[in-house]
Amino acid sequence: MDLRTLPDGMTPAERCDERRQRIAQESGIDLSNVGVDARRIGTAEEKNCEQMFGHIPLPVGIAGSLVVHFSSQERAEVYVPLATTEGALVASTNRGCKAITESGGARVTHVHHGTSRSLAFHCTSTDGVRSFMAFLKGKTDKWTTIGEATSGHLHLLSYTIDAKDDHVFLTIFCDTDEAMGMNMVTIAAQAIGEWAAEHHEGVQFVTVAGNVDSDKKPSERVHQNGRGYSVTAFVTLPSAVIASVLKTTPEAMLGVARAKLELGSSVAGAIGHNLHAANVIAAIYLATGQDAAHTVEGSLTDTTVTQEKDGLTVTVRLPAVLVGVRGGGTGLPAQSQCLNLLLQPGTALTSRVQLAETIGAAVLAGEVSLLAAQASHTLARAHRELGR
Repeated sequence: MDLRTLPDGMTPAERCDERRQRIAQESGIDLSNVGVDARRIGTAEEKNCEQMFGHIPLPVGIAGSLVVHFSSQERAEVYVPLATTEGALVASTNRGCKAITESGGARVTHVHHGTSRSLAFHCTSTDGVRSFMAFLKGKTDKWTTIGEATSGHLHLLSYTIDAKDDHVFLTIFCDTDEAMGMNMVTIAAQAIGEWAAEHHEGVQFVTVAGNVDSDKKPSERVHQNGRGYSVTAFVTLPSAVIASVLKTTPEAMLGVARAKLELGSSVAGAIGHNLHAANVIAAIYLATGQDAAHTVEGSLTDTTVTQEKDGLTVTVRLPAVLVGVRGGGTGLPAQSQCLNLLLQPGTALTSRVQLAETIGAAVLAGEVSLLAAQASHTLARAHRELGR
């Protein structure tokens, strides 16, 4: 099908409609429900999706209010938009929000590692590997300047150098301002790679993405060291709240935590011992215009449960939250409104940090509620009653 040769002067919505009609005619499939709404298309056809022929409505529910104590020591009540087709997810997360709020709120901190990209170089000899690694370390200021010159919004935070056989991997971690910045870092990495190969003999610049960064892939390195933002959130749940809101007991929740998070995850060889962190992360990413594939790194979350004198403390550590409030899908009309719903104006945090920390608190809510549902043996009933 020719979906590129279109009449001049068409609007983005008209181009989508023309493509949809051609696809429907060629395939014999009714695609009428995929048609675009011209008021809601935004820049999607021009900036976000090639050969766009329509858009798919995703149900969006709301969870909250959720009391969050940000790392800035500010307290806020947030509402969390969740785009999902999984019945019971919003209701469960909402129950977790209520339990956390009645327990005084989630307390959240973060570490900013930066968005990363790993360059791969091939060296002609083992001596060449050692020589090139020394070259990179000795010329850090030079190649940093080369990379940072590619964007006024990019600043190099740190780097690592690894060697494997006859290859060297340079991984850069960058502050990308309010954007998630994966494309920004890729452009900087390309410039660095080209410069390094040009200025050191016996080295071939193989690829700008050598997998040491583990972009959109699970890895032990990201699980341990973090990527983007590492976010930690915790709440201490009194026994009374566990009984009244979560309908179970601390002992039952501890039993599930040991069986599921510790033993079951160990048997499976899981990287990331959590209940269903990816569920909440994916739903927020979709609602707010993030790159949903980074849910993979979100699945590396660890959830721990410890007993207190009166109740439980539940903690989540999300090692890799990759988000932005500029660029990507964040500027599309619906996603932009969901971001505005989630973000709190007037805080000391940047909007990007606030988004990352709020995701941590929302994941905590999802973990608390599912842990309780499994402890009370109501998980299957909830899915039966709420559409799954």
